[in-house]
Amino acid sequence: MNSNAHVAIVGGGIAGASAAYSLSLTQQFDRVLLIEAEPQLAMHTTGRSAAVLTENYGAGPVRPLTAASLSFLHDPPESLVDGPLLHKRGLLTVATRPEDHAELEKQLAAGTKARHPIIELGTDEAQLLAPHIELTASHRTMWEAESHDIDVAALHQAFIRGLRLHGGEILTSNRVDSAHRNTATSNDKPWRLETTKGPISVDIVVNAAGAWGDLVATTAGIKPVGLQPMRRTAFMTASPFEGSGRFPFLVDVLHRWYLRPDGTQFMCSPADEIPSEPCDARAEEIDIARAIELINAETKLNIRSISSQWAGLRTFGPDRAMVIGPEPTEPSFVWCVGQGGTGIQTSPGAGQLVADLVTLANPGESFADTGLNVSELLPDRLRG
Repeated sequence: MNSNAHVAIVGGGIAGASAAYSLSLTQQFDRVLLIEAEPQLAMHTTGRSAAVLTENYGAGPVRPLTAASLSFLHDPPESLVDGPLLHKRGLLTVATRPEDHAELEKQLAAGTKARHPIIELGTDEAQLLAPHIELTASHRTMWEAESHDIDVAALHQAFIRGLRLHGGEILTSNRVDSAHRNTATSNDKPWRLETTKGPISVDIVVNAAGAWGDLVATTAGIKPVGLQPMRRTAFMTASPFEGSGRFPFLVDVLHRWYLRPDGTQFMCSPADEIPSEPCDARAEEIDIARAIELINAETKLNIRSISSQWAGLRTFGPDRAMVIGPEPTEPSFVWCVGQGGTGIQTSPGAGQLVADLVTLANPGESFADTGLNVSELLPDRLRG
């Protein structure tokens, strides 16, 4: 295969799909090609997310991307979806120990800057919302009413539909083994990607390879930015409460654990961050056991068995912020990595920012009122 695609996006998860969709919308490329190594798109982190929209979460530089994503998430183009992407949930954060109150105060202060500010609730009011935890005088809670469950599969599919509607192409089971500058003739595209299905020549490479982002860069002769994949564990357990599907998302203020209702079950996690190599992550029994012990100690779930378990990789930049934008030494190599735990809720904004930086060299009007400081996301900040 020898494609003359102008822009190739490497990685078919939520980051790659959103970037490919936004680039296709510009209509400035003869071809937009999304390349995925696995047989199916979104096989790794994207499909394993707790997927909650909460404005009061993520590193400071990333929060404007959430703000820029709200319009798409709440009101996506009708041609791209079959139903709502969001389902209102509400999020209750709990400080279970007096020594955790200072952290709750800090998060409350940060939450006042969100479009939908968070508030502190009294114990009695919080108990009515969350009967699955025993609240005492030593507890403090804060409430984010405008938190939502995100339908991750529908969101990812919306980007894929949009990409196809605007002429984009998708190649699965097609690993990029190396990328190098074309020097053969003046008629060649600047980049030549060597893939399992043959070479592809393109003008621009967008690196949206998640945990494998630094590896993709290295194969292209680009210095890594220092991405760190972190393993997170999750499992499902039956709910002992009637009507628990209406309960809020419940999270410890220090993110030691969280619970999300899912029908007649709870999705549970120790909210762990265990350094990992890029891989198809698997849950470890010791992490599940630790989570069960902690959750049983601080809630009323009384977990005795689980129905399923899994793990995923959440990949962070060295400063916990995303890395989005052109490589300073090679501007036709564009980063879109380091989504960490906010990649789903920021995906419309992150994809738009990639398209803006590629086509306009600056953030566009979507970011006018978000407080975005793009220098805090560009890879330039990591190049001393």
